[in-house]
Amino acid sequence: MNMWIPTEHEKYGVVLASFRGTVQHGLPLEIGDTVQILEKCEGWYRGFVLKNPNAKGIFPCNYIHLKNAHIKNKGQFETVMPTEDSVITEMTSTLRDWGAMWKQLFVKNEGDLFHRLWHVMNEILDLRRQVLVGHLTHDRMRDVKQHITARLDWGNEQLGLDLVPRREFSMVDPDEISVTELYRLMEHRHRKKETPTPVSTHHLFVHLKSLMSSNLGEELEVFFFIYDSRENKPLSERFFVKLNKNGLPKFPEKTERQCTLFVDLGSGDLRKDVYIVVHIIRIGRMGAGEKKNTSNVQYRRPFGCAVVSIADLLTADSKDDHLLKVYACNTESDWSQTHDNIIKKVNSRYNLSGSNTGLAVALQLLHGDIEQLRREYMVLFTRGVSITKKLGFSDVIMPGEMRNDLYITLEKGEFEKGGKSVARNVEVTVYALDTDGQILKGFVAVGSGEPGGDEYHTFVLYHNNSPRWSELIKLPIPVDMFRGSHVRFEFRHCSTKDKGEKKLFGFSFVPLMQEDGRTLPDGTHELIVHKCEENANLQDCARYLKLPFSKSNLPGNNQTVKGTKESLWITSFLCSTKLTQNGDMLDLLKWRAHPERISDSLSKLKEIDGSEIVKFLQDTLDTLFGILDESSQRYALKVFDCLVHIINLLQDSKFEHFKPVMDTYIESHFAGALSYRDLIKVLKWYVDRIIEADRQEHIQQVLKATEYIFKYIIQSRRLFALATGGQSEEEFRCCMHELFMSIRFFLSQENKGSRPITQTQAVFLQQFPAVYGELLKLFTVREVATFVRETLGSLPTASQADCPLEAVKLHCITKTVESQLYTNPESRCILLPVVLRLLQAHMQEQRDLVMCAHILTCMLSLLKKDDAEQTASEEVDLIVESVLGVLLRTILEVSNRPQPAGPTLRPQVQDVTGEFVSCLLALLRHMKDRHYQQLLQRFTSKDDLRDFLLHIFTVFRILIRPEMFPKDWTVMRLVTNNIIITTVLYLSDALRKNFLSDKFDYKVWDSYFCLSVIFINQSCLQLETFSASKRKKILEKYGDMRVMMGCEIFSMWQNLGEHKLNFIPAMIGPFLEVTLVPQPDLRNVMIPIFHDMMDWEQRRSGNFKQVEAKLIDKLDSLMSEGKGDETYRELFNSILLKKIERETWRESGISLIATVTRLMERLLDYRDCMKLGEVDGKKIGCTVSLLNFYKTELNKEEMYIRYIHKLYDLHLKAQNYTEASYTLLLYDELLEWSERPLREFLSYPMQSEWQRKEYLHLTIIQNFDRGKCWENGIILCRELADQYESYYDYRNLSKMRMMEASFYDKIMDQQRLEPEFFRVGFYGKKFPFFLRNKEFVCRGHDYERLEAFQQRMLNEFPHAIAMQHANQPDQTIYQAEAQCILQTSLVFPGHSHTCMPTQTLMLADDIARSLTNFHADLQIYAVTPIPDSQDVLQRDGVPDNIKSFYKVNHIWRFRYDRPFHKGTKDKENEFKSLWVERTTLTLVQSLPGISRWFEVERRELVEVSPLENAIEVIENKNLQLRTLITQCQTRQMQNINPLTMCLNGVIDAAVNGGLARYQEAFFVKDYIMNHPEDGDKIGRLRELMFEQAHILEFGLTVHEKFVPQDMRPLHKKLVDQFHLMKSSLGIQEFPAYVRASPIHFTNGSPRAGRNSAPNIMNPEGGARVVSRRSPLSYPAVNRYSSSSLSSQASNEVSNITGQSESSDEVFNMQPSPSTSSLSSNHSASPNVTSSAPSSARGSPQLSDKHKHSRENCLSPRERPCSAIYPNPLDPTQRPVPHPAGDASMPRSDPNISTPDKVVKPAPSSWSLDMPPSDFNGKGPPVPPRPPYTGSPAKTTRSQSPVMTSRSPQKTSAPPFTPSPTECQTTGLVSNSPVLSGSYSSGISSLSRCSVSEASGTENTSTDHALPNSASSGSDELIRRENKTPPPYSIHERNNPRRQVPLPPSLSIPPSIDAPPIPPKPHQIRRQDTEPRRPDQFPRPRPIPRKVSQL
Repeated sequence: MNMWIPTEHEKYGVVLASFRGTVQHGLPLEIGDTVQILEKCEGWYRGFVLKNPNAKGIFPCNYIHLKNAHIKNKGQFETVMPTEDSVITEMTSTLRDWGAMWKQLFVKNEGDLFHRLWHVMNEILDLRRQVLVGHLTHDRMRDVKQHITARLDWGNEQLGLDLVPRREFSMVDPDEISVTELYRLMEHRHRKKETPTPVSTHHLFVHLKSLMSSNLGEELEVFFFIYDSRENKPLSERFFVKLNKNGLPKFPEKTERQCTLFVDLGSGDLRKDVYIVVHIIRIGRMGAGEKKNTSNVQYRRPFGCAVVSIADLLTADSKDDHLLKVYACNTESDWSQTHDNIIKKVNSRYNLSGSNTGLAVALQLLHGDIEQLRREYMVLFTRGVSITKKLGFSDVIMPGEMRNDLYITLEKGEFEKGGKSVARNVEVTVYALDTDGQILKGFVAVGSGEPGGDEYHTFVLYHNNSPRWSELIKLPIPVDMFRGSHVRFEFRHCSTKDKGEKKLFGFSFVPLMQEDGRTLPDGTHELIVHKCEENANLQDCARYLKLPFSKSNLPGNNQTVKGTKESLWITSFLCSTKLTQNGDMLDLLKWRAHPERISDSLSKLKEIDGSEIVKFLQDTLDTLFGILDESSQRYALKVFDCLVHIINLLQDSKFEHFKPVMDTYIESHFAGALSYRDLIKVLKWYVDRIIEADRQEHIQQVLKATEYIFKYIIQSRRLFALATGGQSEEEFRCCMHELFMSIRFFLSQENKGSRPITQTQAVFLQQFPAVYGELLKLFTVREVATFVRETLGSLPTASQADCPLEAVKLHCITKTVESQLYTNPESRCILLPVVLRLLQAHMQEQRDLVMCAHILTCMLSLLKKDDAEQTASEEVDLIVESVLGVLLRTILEVSNRPQPAGPTLRPQVQDVTGEFVSCLLALLRHMKDRHYQQLLQRFTSKDDLRDFLLHIFTVFRILIRPEMFPKDWTVMRLVTNNIIITTVLYLSDALRKNFLSDKFDYKVWDSYFCLSVIFINQSCLQLETFSASKRKKILEKYGDMRVMMGCEIFSMWQNLGEHKLNFIPAMIGPFLEVTLVPQPDLRNVMIPIFHDMMDWEQRRSGNFKQVEAKLIDKLDSLMSEGKGDETYRELFNSILLKKIERETWRESGISLIATVTRLMERLLDYRDCMKLGEVDGKKIGCTVSLLNFYKTELNKEEMYIRYIHKLYDLHLKAQNYTEASYTLLLYDELLEWSERPLREFLSYPMQSEWQRKEYLHLTIIQNFDRGKCWENGIILCRELADQYESYYDYRNLSKMRMMEASFYDKIMDQQRLEPEFFRVGFYGKKFPFFLRNKEFVCRGHDYERLEAFQQRMLNEFPHAIAMQHANQPDQTIYQAEAQCILQTSLVFPGHSHTCMPTQTLMLADDIARSLTNFHADLQIYAVTPIPDSQDVLQRDGVPDNIKSFYKVNHIWRFRYDRPFHKGTKDKENEFKSLWVERTTLTLVQSLPGISRWFEVERRELVEVSPLENAIEVIENKNLQLRTLITQCQTRQMQNINPLTMCLNGVIDAAVNGGLARYQEAFFVKDYIMNHPEDGDKIGRLRELMFEQAHILEFGLTVHEKFVPQDMRPLHKKLVDQFHLMKSSLGIQEFPAYVRASPIHFTNGSPRAGRNSAPNIMNPEGGARVVSRRSPLSYPAVNRYSSSSLSSQASNEVSNITGQSESSDEVFNMQPSPSTSSLSSNHSASPNVTSSAPSSARGSPQLSDKHKHSRENCLSPRERPCSAIYPNPLDPTQRPVPHPAGDASMPRSDPNISTPDKVVKPAPSSWSLDMPPSDFNGKGPPVPPRPPYTGSPAKTTRSQSPVMTSRSPQKTSAPPFTPSPTECQTTGLVSNSPVLSGSYSSGISSLSRCSVSEASGTENTSTDHALPNSASSGSDELIRRENKTPPPYSIHERNNPRRQVPLPPSLSIPPSIDAPPIPPKPHQIRRQDTEPRRPDQFPRPRPIPRKVSQL
């Protein structure tokens, strides 16, 4: 068997094809992956993919393309890098990173960047292919790489990636170069990215396309030139294009004749008054409209002119073509000035050439030098473009530039008529002729676009003897042909006759060079016009050249010629690098011919123009040194001065490019071997005269030329030594030493008197460093270094700080450090001390810091990382000793210096700081153990060491600042951090050795710990935020530096010993911040420190309250910043619990850890919920949870108040105005009406407590008003009014009373929607902690139905999925890790409903597999709110608008029913075994409150027997019938349809067997025998059945009275069916008590039970008093089911008659909210039956055919309205109530059904019918403002907190249509579609209710009412015992103003009872209904009320 063999060379490869890896141990590969190969065996490799090195496997060899690679750390931990071009490597890795981010751009909808990046990536891939092929030339490869890196940098910048340091397009390894060099590279690239260097050279590209005109027909000539309107002169030559008769280029195939480049434009030329001028000349007839003559003579005639400003091209799109308007002059004589007139807008002198005439031209400005343009616009130059030069030399004259151009401008002429009556048509012909008179062929150039010609013809101006042409021509005559050449101008008259002949009448000429060799001088010349005839022989030029040519050159006696009127004016301008017009220059160059003129010529050299000198630089220098060699004694000084002048001339920016020409001359052409002696001698003479000279200017000019003077000296000596074999060496050295002695002497002098020697010294120092390189050619390195050291050392040291010499010294030092001399280590050790001395002096005085930083950078750049030589180590020692301390102080000073406001100064300061920082880092990187030891040994005292450590720790903190480096400098930051941690590890030893035990210094240790914490928390070290590739690179190079620093912190902490107490609690916050970093190893290291802190705090003070307080305070702020996670919470808990297992204080420690852990849970939930995009409901719920935790468990008042306001803001944003009011009320209740001053807090100003409480009251009242919760606002209005009244502030008192009155009006006038309530359960560990495994009751939004609520829950928890299950979840679901379950149940106010399937939600897909035993049915739990304010609901005469508020506000308890069968199910009559499971939910707070939902605190389950259920159903229907009959009697109903439908539904159901089923079930002998205890209940059921028949009979009587004629048949049918019903029930005559049953009440609504006898039912509406047994005498009456029967539930009553044929009807007795409907198609036809009766739809135990869909789950607004009222009960017949928990007690609710969210009465919880002995402490609640003095509110104990919810209806909502069952004075619209068919459902509506609630599950109390002091004083105590937060409700309370305000520090101790507060009416709950909590729960830490400092 073959073995796997480690590979030697096959280490790196690229995958060619994808490999699935299906073989054993196979490694899946994707095409393009890079793999590292470890082993090989028989055609297989073993290795891993580089992007996932942990997964190793095998793969085929032939799938891999091998590449050469470089191996580091060969062996187990080897790393492999491909040995390819670094640019290729970077491209590959960068494109991989971009690929992932590119996809995210698409996801984030950043389309623009997505497409741009896509194009750039494709471009880079294409360039990568070109580089890999390797066929590019060297220059092309360089261009491609430059382009690639530019694209990579662009993409990195766009994607926010790091800036890559590069050198020559290749990435640099930061470990391989100096830190200073790295900084310089980063800074260079950053500056290049930010501010591109301005370009000083510009070029204008012009492309003529066509001339568009309607009147063409002749050829055209177009001339372009650049014109300066300020100077009124052209700046460039002309560009000439010929056009054909169609206006198109004549030679279209030759692009160079259509395109040109105006070159060498300076930045000053790009201004508004510089224009592109276009002159257009036509070639044709004299007149544009003339007939064509026979002679075919062509004339050049003016056509038009166009002008455009160059400045306009800077803003225009360069790719657009320009259409230039063409103008014509009005008179031809102004043609030469047309462009000026257009520019100056002299409109009278020109007009448009034609409306359609335009010149189509492409114009584009290009920037950069011409070579750069050739590279960037290669196509342009390849295709062909002519170059149009600037007139004269450019701003910068380049050596080697060859030009010899003579420009002649024909300005104007003056001619006589010549005997003619009209002026002539003059044409000028120009010729260039040589010495022999032969025409120079091709040397007359009109413009750059066309080749030169032999002659040139000017345009002709018609009949003009004084023509002005201003035409420019160029004569590029070679230099050798210039002498003897001349230009001739011939003048002809162009006849317009038929012959069209041109007659010669004169000529002029001008010679180009004078006899002395000077050329024609520049300027304007007036030439003489010599007359001649047509046949004159001008070929013999010798004849006329003897004549005078210019009037300025005529002798004085030649008046004849002078007086002639005919002249020609021309302007000449010579642009030549070889010819001169200067006679002095010629005299100097020809000095041998005139030796007597040498002195004058040398003196005049300084007056010659510099351009003339540089043109003849070599010749001039040869002349000077020739004179020096031959006459050194006589002319040495003058030659030296001339040489200095020429050298200084080259310092000018215009001629600086000629320095290389001089250098070349010195190296190659200079031959003055003896000149060095004279030069040294003269230079020394000047230096010696410096001290005595009164004027220093000339000497300073000499010293400025020091560099080149030394070059000439050294080169001369070398030539002499070469020629003589090294003779006179000692003499030369002696002269040089003497020279330097003179220099040192003059440098050592200080200013004396009026001689400014300092300035001269500065001039020499500026030039001195340039001499080093020349000296090294003849002296050794050490000799030159000694020269420099002694020269610099001679400088005066006592100079003033503001002396300019100081800056020059530093500049000299800079040049010295940059020089080749300093680079040599041998000379560096000599120069370093003097350099450091000067540098240290400047840095100490904070002068010239930019230069100091540069010097230090250069010095440290020379220190290589791997320098281990003794010399390098000594250099580091020397630098550390000299500048480390001052460098630290400088960084501190610069960093803390206030920054200037100017934006331009900031980069300079930033550069200085960055330079110094890079120097410090470079120095620290080079320091080894020995350097640190020597550094620490130099500190003679502990104070010095302490100051140094403080300084360096502070500087390190500065380096870590985010603003220290630009954001994308991650490479620089990592290098910085690596150096910092290395230095800290060295210095920590010094800290341990010198500052522990008795020498402990808190400040140093604190600085150390602060630095460590800041270091770990840096954003650039948070590797979790980086991409995988970037994280891998960092870990490979540096490791995780956070863990290293964390271990160092732990080690240092352990060394502190008892000194740890100094850092408790100060370092708790910083260390906590460190532990929150998501690095497991770091957390494991740092978390145990908290145990140590707890232990030491326990030793010191016996507890660790400081640790606890600090932990809690910091956790909130840190976690709100996004730090911490669930893993940290678990780790924190587990590590600390394990640590404290054996501690004596273990229990208190566990308590602290549990508290902190619970706080983390809530803070994590809060942070997750507050993320952008989360819904408001989740945010509010989480904030409520956190707020309660801060108050009840942590007692943190300030945090509690902060979160109150955060919650308030959330409610306002969600428009939950009622909840916002309750929330702000929490803060209001912490304040008192006192004058105690309060500090500024949150958005509150500094004010008194009274003022703040007043402001809060007004804000709360305003929000209650917006939320339509006016009852609560009234209470606060009263309280505020009492305060105003006590202060006699009647103005505000009046306003408050008026506001209170307006609230009463709004209560009575405005409609309020009643909300629906939903039960929601959240199960599973994936929910937030404040929701996890809890159930809630939620107050719905306005108009929100069940379906909308369920969808909202799904949207809030998008990862949840549906699970349908009726029972409570088991523990497997509670503990589920991968799923969470959400159950929603509908809760209807005013109804007790049967449990229906509701929707359940579960997170994660695998929940379906784990919960296969669950049903998938929809669950809806209809829940009844149980109001506490029963007195208001039962009192007579209280309007429904008032009652509706108390039915749905301040609700603590809710109830819902679930039907089930117990025992054997009778298929014939299922009523026998149909039981109801009734669940009562008690909330922790009442709704509404500070949230829209509150947690269910307690669940109570009771079972209602079938008999009790039957009693409830019939009672409810009877109450509904009574209400409708009463409304009809009292004319409250304008439409009788509701009563008709209700009668029809009940009678039809009874006839069909509904009541008969009850008879069969409960009236049979077997049931009575088996249930003897139900005798009374059976009797009660019988009474109710008879009572219903009696009510129906009475109702039919009333119905007959009001029924319309068209409904009489229906009425007759109802009567007939009623008789059938009576007979089926066996009723012949009603018992007396039934006949006495009351129906009608005096005020039209059922009155609360009184002891007086009720009214007897009277069809006419009358009343008689009859004593009878009230139905309330039966205990079951005290509970009514709050169900509403839907339209389908019209079968309910029919089922009682026994006509049900299936099990469907069994459940019709059970009311359900989901089946209500107001639709008309649910009318009460006797034949209408439901396939899914209401009570059957919700039971999970029923068969599928009984289940219904979500469409049938209807909300209360879909149900019709009804009223419930019971009969009053005779006190003598009232039985004793059953005790709590009695199973025989009927479990039923008052049936409370309401119209659609308008008025929904609630059941009462007590009855006035009961005698005082039966009240059991259940005092009736009273209205908010009782008319009597002794309000029960003052004698009833206040209840637990009430929480808030969203406003029932927005203010802007339209008023809701009132219910027909409601007492309305305005009547009702008949035939309303909302009401049709609604009364068949049997829903009853309560207008007035006298039913008392006597639940069997409620506890009773023996106290009737608590005394005022006892009830109010024990309020807080009871709340503590129940572990309930303080009341989140408003309440009336007496607030007596204190005589003396409490001091701010006073707080009420928890053990003292709170002062008595009168309870508010809506808060009153009976004592037996208050939730009881087990005593074993710990009491919450109370916040003292009324003493808030905030």
